[in-house]
Amino acid sequence: MNTNLAIPLLGFLTFLLFTSCIKDTDFDQAYDIALTPEVELDLIYFNLRARDFYDTITSSSILTVRDTTDLRFLDDGEIQDNLRRAEFFFEFTNTIPRNFNVDFQFLSEANDTTYTTQTQINSGAVGSPVVTEFIENIEGDAIADLTRSFKVVVSVTIPSSSATLEGELDLKSKTTYYLEF
Repeated sequence: MNTNLAIPLLGFLTFLLFTSCIKDTDFDQAYDIALTPEVELDLIYFNLRARDFYDTITSSSILTVRDTTDLRFLDDGEIQDNLRRAEFFFEFTNTIPRNFNVDFQFLSEANDTTYTTQTQINSGAVGSPVVTEFIENIEGDAIADLTRSFKVVVSVTIPSSSATLEGELDLKSKTTYYLEF
């Protein structure tokens, strides 16, 4: 009993192929698909001590401390063309009994200012930290300014300082980039 089932099976599959319901497919809809990834990256971290705001050699206050961070993610042309929104999240923990002003200056490759923002940090106390959160959303026309940035300069300013001042100011931050391809 040697029967070949391949021919009848092939015929049956061919019959199903030609009699199945097939919905018309509009391949032009493929152009309507948008990928919208969110990219979350660490941005700036620092720990400043109260003594960073006082020069013991000259016995004088240092009222502003600056730090510069490269923004390597924004230097990609594909990212620059497809960035729709950016959200910067900054969390400051302060145990220094002083308020602070913090300025963020975004700079181009030629060190031209492309975007700025600022916030104030509430006074803390040693043993009693005060947390201040700051969120900056950038979208619309301002996003074009941000995409020209290659680095950010953070300037932390204290109103007064002394050799006896104690405590720390910590910053943790991240940024979320919202893209559309």
